[in-house]
Amino acid sequence: MNSLPAYSGARISGCWTLRADGSGGGDGSLDRLLPSVSMGISPRKRTTSQCKSEPPLLRTSKRTIYTAGRPPWYNEHGTQSKEAFVIGLCGGSASGKTTVARKIIEALDVPWVVLLSMDSFYKVLSPEEQTLAASNDYNFDHPDAFDFGLLTHTLRKLKQGKSVKIPVYDFTTHGRQKEWKTVYGASVIIFEGIMAFADKELLKLLDMKIFVETDSDIRLVRRLRRDITERGREIEGVIKQYNKFVKPAFEQYIEPTMRLADLVVPRGGGNMVAIDLIVQHVHSQLEERELSVRAALASAHQAQPLPQTLSVLESTPQVRGMHTIIRNKETSRDEFIFYSKRLMRLLIERALSFLPSQIHIVQTPQGEDYVGRTFYGKRVTGVSILRAGETMEPALRAVCKDVRIGKILIQTNQDTGEPELHYLRLPKDIGEDHVILMDCTVSTGAAAMMAVRVLLDHDVQEDKILLVSLLMAEMGVHSVAYAFPQVKIITTAVDKKVNDVFHIIPGIGNFGDRYFGTDAPPDWSDEEMDEPSY
Repeated sequence: MNSLPAYSGARISGCWTLRADGSGGGDGSLDRLLPSVSMGISPRKRTTSQCKSEPPLLRTSKRTIYTAGRPPWYNEHGTQSKEAFVIGLCGGSASGKTTVARKIIEALDVPWVVLLSMDSFYKVLSPEEQTLAASNDYNFDHPDAFDFGLLTHTLRKLKQGKSVKIPVYDFTTHGRQKEWKTVYGASVIIFEGIMAFADKELLKLLDMKIFVETDSDIRLVRRLRRDITERGREIEGVIKQYNKFVKPAFEQYIEPTMRLADLVVPRGGGNMVAIDLIVQHVHSQLEERELSVRAALASAHQAQPLPQTLSVLESTPQVRGMHTIIRNKETSRDEFIFYSKRLMRLLIERALSFLPSQIHIVQTPQGEDYVGRTFYGKRVTGVSILRAGETMEPALRAVCKDVRIGKILIQTNQDTGEPELHYLRLPKDIGEDHVILMDCTVSTGAAAMMAVRVLLDHDVQEDKILLVSLLMAEMGVHSVAYAFPQVKIITTAVDKKVNDVFHIIPGIGNFGDRYFGTDAPPDWSDEEMDEPSY
């Protein structure tokens, strides 16, 4: 929530590619990551995060998808503690910048790479400029042709881990398309463009600057091939534009910026020695930025009083009785599902009572006024943390008519023990909504914290987030409340302990496995998520 001379809706070999021609599909942030897959067979074994020996790829008829997760980009305080690593690629038109970028991505072999093209940020042309462009008399190779303000703002937000919207430029009509693309979740950003080094504020955002140097004759041949075959131009117009604008602009604005580069790459994508050096440096930078969030959570906030932002459902005989049934290891799956759903309905109703409301007067059928209340806000949206949180969606839909639903998939990496973001699909303009974030169990709070961080990165206000969970450990409550003190936490029960493998004690077992009838591996964690069961 999910670049270069080609906008594509999927991450190819671990990379978001954004094409300025608007091709590719999908909306939302990361909805393009995973194809719809039927998972209806039960019982089945649960899957865990991909191990290093298994290539984390899914292939469909239209796209190749890298499914490795994104590790935490924030600390135990919930604040971003590492920014994306930004590589700037500069060079003349058709010098091979995109090829170099893709070679770097292939050699990096890391997930969550964004490939961002400067071509997406051409200014909107006036009618007079449109006429000039149609006759090949508009200079697209001048700094004034680019919207550096929007470009710098977008790259800065993306570097900070925020969700951004990228304009889609159509080279046929010389204008921006109506629908912009949403991009989110970069560990590495590769930014390429002919004027990538031309703006001082833009240069400050680049962690590594690379200039791709290619012979001018080769660049001309490539540009002829591209503009004629891909953009429908006439050969005379392409040559005219090259001699009038492209060549002079290279000599005046682009070539002089070579001195700003940390590395000059002759021969473009064929120079594997240079690409290997770049990859080694990026790997070393990423290793320095690795975080260990779950371990920090396990040692923090012990023996603290429960926060005021926590609301626990009153432990009536009914509630206590339902907990007795669903906690019992001998309870059948049907009974477990039935009483879990009852608790979920009570929990959601309780959560709704914390939404803002205002006085609303209506007239009854008897002609009398009734002073009531109504929701005071734009919208309520539900977001489930897959897979267990998905079971709470029917309860929310039953009491909130036409509620919008988003999904976030978070899994535990079995090698590092850290949560990783694998997938998300959030409704459009979720930043304006009150969000009910749903998960069935919260032990350390690592997955819940990641989900809250994702919502904040999509401009949801912290005080508009309500985290609802059937069962929480005190550690998880403290972790979320300490990191996000304005998030309201609502649950039906809080257990005191988490053991050394992050199981809630006395707990409920693995909720997802008991609900869906799947078998957990022996080292399961209460916060270890599976893929969605569509």
